[in-house]
Amino acid sequence: MSTLAPLLEAFFTDRLLQQRHASPHTITAYRDAFRLLLAFAQRTRGKAPSALDLRDLDAPFIARFLVHLEAQRGNCAATRNARRAAVHSFFRYVAGREPAHAAVIQRVLAMPHKRAEKKLVAYLTQPEFEALLAAPDQATGIGRRDHALLLLAIQTGLRVSELTQLRVADVRLDRGGAHVRCRGKGRKERVTPLTGQTARVLRAWLKERRPSPRVGRKRYRPADRLLAFLEAL
Repeated sequence: MSTLAPLLEAFFTDRLLQQRHASPHTITAYRDAFRLLLAFAQRTRGKAPSALDLRDLDAPFIARFLVHLEAQRGNCAATRNARRAAVHSFFRYVAGREPAHAAVIQRVLAMPHKRAEKKLVAYLTQPEFEALLAAPDQATGIGRRDHALLLLAIQTGLRVSELTQLRVADVRLDRGGAHVRCRGKGRKERVTPLTGQTARVLRAWLKERRPSPRVGRKRYRPADRLLAFLEAL
């Protein structure tokens, strides 16, 4: 019986979902990494994924897989390292469950990541973000909504995923203490103060917006997400 299939299943269901409460993005990335790995193993070893054994995924094989990602698929070093991280996470999990394969596991875990150049993160200059904020037509409701969303994004530096997961209750517009609270990447919670300009724009939009009409039996709840609060892009 294959030792790999039950370990992979347990890794995703027990380790990622139940123990680590991994985000859907992490699970998707790991799933894609193993889909590529299993397909490569089937082509090069001539075994179906259900017939693979843990010993088939030794360090030389993993090294060939990583070379394949760059040479054949055209992946950059960062993507290659992300796939390697998924494999390492699996083998760290397996290390405590399959001591009989300790030598194979140790050699895989000893594989280093590939050094890659890090691009400088650019930022908007004042003329650029002023032009961006001036783009929405603030004579319309949609334009005022877009202006509020852009201003909040520029002032706080929140990721798009963080913005879309915000709720109205996360935005406090008290005078002298206006701030936004978010839970971002890595489940890190942070509070970002808002400037007077941003607080005024959001306060005006809160006053202007109207609840959506009731549809069927569902009621509109204004405390849903920020994009619902900004009438959903």
